[in-house]
Amino acid sequence: MQQREGLGKNGRNPWLSGNFAPIERELPFTPCSYTGSIPEDFAGGQYIRNGGNPVSNGDLSRDAHWFDGDGMLSGVLFRCQERSGRIQPNFTNRFILTDVYLSAKSSSGLKKPILPSIATLVNPQESLITVILCIFRTLALVLRSHLPGSQKAIKKIGVANTAIYFHDGRALATCESGPPMQIKLPELATAGWYNGRTAEGEGNHTTEKGPVFGGSGPLGWFKEWVTAHPKVDPNTKELILYHNTFIPPFVNYSIIPSTRMSAMSDNSSYPTRMLNRSVPGIASAKMMHDFGVSKAYTVIMDLPLSLDPLNLVKNRHVIDYNPKGRSRFGVFPRYRPQDIQWFETNPCCIFHTANTWQTAETKSVNMLCCRLTSAVLIYSAGNITAPTYDVPPDFQEEEQCRLYYYEFELSNKKSMGNILNQWALAATPFEFPIVRDDVSMSAAKYIYGCSVGGTSFGAALGGAVKINALVKIDVETLIAKGKGKPPTPIKGCVDKRDIDVILASSDPHDPIRIFKLPDGHCTQEPRFVPRRDGTSEDDGWLVSYVFDESTQLLADGEPKEDAYSELWIIDAKSMVNVVAKIRLPQRVPYGFHGNWMSQEEIAGQRPVERLRSLPCSISRESKVI
Repeated sequence: MQQREGLGKNGRNPWLSGNFAPIERELPFTPCSYTGSIPEDFAGGQYIRNGGNPVSNGDLSRDAHWFDGDGMLSGVLFRCQERSGRIQPNFTNRFILTDVYLSAKSSSGLKKPILPSIATLVNPQESLITVILCIFRTLALVLRSHLPGSQKAIKKIGVANTAIYFHDGRALATCESGPPMQIKLPELATAGWYNGRTAEGEGNHTTEKGPVFGGSGPLGWFKEWVTAHPKVDPNTKELILYHNTFIPPFVNYSIIPSTRMSAMSDNSSYPTRMLNRSVPGIASAKMMHDFGVSKAYTVIMDLPLSLDPLNLVKNRHVIDYNPKGRSRFGVFPRYRPQDIQWFETNPCCIFHTANTWQTAETKSVNMLCCRLTSAVLIYSAGNITAPTYDVPPDFQEEEQCRLYYYEFELSNKKSMGNILNQWALAATPFEFPIVRDDVSMSAAKYIYGCSVGGTSFGAALGGAVKINALVKIDVETLIAKGKGKPPTPIKGCVDKRDIDVILASSDPHDPIRIFKLPDGHCTQEPRFVPRRDGTSEDDGWLVSYVFDESTQLLADGEPKEDAYSELWIIDAKSMVNVVAKIRLPQRVPYGFHGNWMSQEEIAGQRPVERLRSLPCSISRESKVI
């Protein structure tokens, strides 16, 4: 196998080093010290962040990718003390007990993860024979897990390492390679796989019957795989999602209503459950990470980034980008995927959408997303040099990832649709977008996200460079400015200032506000927590884990034994004031997506009869201490 480029001083892959390095210790609720003042609105709520944390680490120089790893949840619960009324933050972290994790824990001789690294699947320097052998190794380990003597059969290969959502009384951890996993709050215990109707651990508490994710038949387990980014409608409380598969029709679509919402309302006003409805018009398997949902429309993205085992017979890698291809966006009414209308434009990669809404007066659907001009991030996030492509002149763009605006004009015509507007809102590097939950699917004014100073996201990730700034963008103002004086379609940008110029601005009405972390500090995706009696959309706080690399890493770049992270609470209005810093009892490795769970959501969870647990033969040292 090819030696990975750019290993660290001690021979570690950079994605298994520093604060990307996995941790083994799981902590029960542990009180945390803090400075500043914790807002009263946090009482009883919990911030939870998901991320990949591989459990099999016998070889730290192996292929590794940012997207790899077993799911681990890290959470801070804000308990309100009855006598004093004081809010006491408590930290806990738990592995998500998927089939793959449990099988790996019961296989003591396993030095590498059961699943192949995405770095192996995408590396253009890796021979196809090596890729095939890695896939066969995984298949052999999965089959072996079903033999007599195995403590845990792998029935589903999902690692649930990407995000966490709350819907209809269930907290659900997600990733693309399986169905959601129900999590019991606030202790972050694993209940079981959710199939679109019930979860494994609910027992007789749930009586819903009928079709489930994937349907029946031998290929049902392929079709049950769910996007890592399902959408919860803030008004109807529906869960909208798609299933990306390797077999035609390649994308299926499901809507799960809120049974509690329906019970409180006129049932005729709410749609019936829709499961596994095919989305027409997609010709091959794609790497599809996110999508857009407005109050009435859904947007599916068919981009020129394939994820297809059949690529191997075409002498291509399983994950493959075509810079000469086209980016296609399919827009359809929420409950009628058969009425899809397609829009086509230049090639790009999009991993995250920020918000989607429709405009009645122009009969259009608007979408904000983080648009990458190439697939460099896929390679750099695996410590791999991206291949050099022969890009047609019309498709050539500078390497960047920006907050981008699309406006799709709706019509009844069967021909290719018209994209009314397509341009970047700001030149600032921008990823991991979030919007305040209760204004999503409508024309929200603000989008928050992450940035890196002086470079692009794709280039920064090549050396495992981390996020050092949080950004707040007044998208309402910049969209209006762009429509008043439209930039060049596709390659144009409304606000062309760089980060340093924006930071130096003293304009109180600047549409872009940046919270720059102190030198050496790195953060992750934030989450918005609204003020209960707020007077504006941005009245609330951002919460995010922060790690100080200047004090918590050794000279060789590895974490100190007692290294720790902090949870910062930042005033979302000013994007200046840190109202509280909570010191955690250990570090939180850099990860993916989080969520804020309210006190009401935690109290309103569905009953769970049984939780998943480690096999009895595994040493108690690996359990929560």
